[in-house]
Amino acid sequence: MAPTLEEQKLTDECTELPLSLPKERGWRTLHLYQFQGFWCQSAEIQSIMSFQKHFQANDTDIVVASIPKSGTTWLKALAFAVSNRHRFVPNSKSHPLLNSNPHDLVPFLEYKLYANNQLPDLTNISEPRLFGTHIPFASLGNSIKNSDAKIVYICRNPLDTFVSSWHFLNKVKPESGSPISMEEAFDMYCKGIVGFGPFWDHMLGYWKESLLRPNKVLFLKYEDMKEDGAFQLKKLANFLGFPFTLEEERGGVVENIAKLCCFENMKKLEVNKIGSSIENFENKNLFRKAEVGDWVNYLSPKMVERLSKVIEERLGGSGLGFKVFP
Repeated sequence: MAPTLEEQKLTDECTELPLSLPKERGWRTLHLYQFQGFWCQSAEIQSIMSFQKHFQANDTDIVVASIPKSGTTWLKALAFAVSNRHRFVPNSKSHPLLNSNPHDLVPFLEYKLYANNQLPDLTNISEPRLFGTHIPFASLGNSIKNSDAKIVYICRNPLDTFVSSWHFLNKVKPESGSPISMEEAFDMYCKGIVGFGPFWDHMLGYWKESLLRPNKVLFLKYEDMKEDGAFQLKKLANFLGFPFTLEEERGGVVENIAKLCCFENMKKLEVNKIGSSIENFENKNLFRKAEVGDWVNYLSPKMVERLSKVIEERLGGSGLGFKVFP
C-alpha cells in the first residue's frame, strides 16, 4: 500500500530531523542522536515517532520497560509466563517459551512493531497484550500514561550494565565499523552517551513514577530478582493482576515458572541459539553470563571509582541506589 500523506510527512520529518539534533559517536553505529532528551540511533527516531503518534493502549496492556542489558529478556519471559499461565501450563513441553524467543512473544514497540515504517494492526492480539520498550518514561506517549496499562521496569547495577552492554555491542557491531575500546565506551557511558541514556535519567523517570503511582509502574531490580526470585515473581504476579493462588504455590507453579525462565534454561534452548528475533541482533548474543558483580573482572579501581561517583551524584537523594558487590 502506498503511504498516506500523513505517513509521508512523518517519514520526511524523520529524515530531516537528525540533521538538527546533537550527535556523538555511537557504540555500534556511526552516530547517536540526542532526541527528546535521550540518545538513540537515527533509524530508531522514525519508529519512536510513529509509535508515539499511532499506538493506542488498552487498559489491560502490559509494557515491559528497561534500559538495554538490564535483564530485559528475562523479565519478558517471566511476564509472559505469569500472565499466560492459565493458557500455557509452565511445565508443559509445548510452552511457547520453549519454541519462541521472549522477544517474539513480547515484541519491542520501537524495534519490531513500528520499525521500518510499519503500522501494525494490534487489534487481534489476545489480552493481555504484552509489549517491550527501551524508551524512557517521558517519551512513552499519553496513550500508555493515561490508560490503566501496567508498566514493569527492570534496572541493574550500572557497573554490570556497562560491562554487559560493551560485550554485547562488540558482538553485534558491523564488521565495517571501527572498533571501540572499553575505555572509550566507559567514558561515553559515564557521560550518559549510550543508547536510550543517560542511564540515570532513564532509571529516575520510571523510579519516580513508581513512587507516585505504584499501581501503574512496578520498579524491579535485577539483583533483587537474582537474590530472591520466588518473592519477586509473586510480587510481579500481584502487580499484573494475576496473583498466585495458595493452591498454585503449593503445587510448585512459582518454581516451575522460575525454572522455565531462568538463564540456564533459556540459553540452552535451540530457539535461542539460532535466528534473530530483533533485527540485526542474533538470539545467541542475548545470553552471555547473567551474573551479578561480573564487573570486577573487567573494570579497574579508577573506573569503579569514577562510575560510583557518577551514580552517587545522579541518583543520590532519590532513594534509588545499588550495592557494590566485591
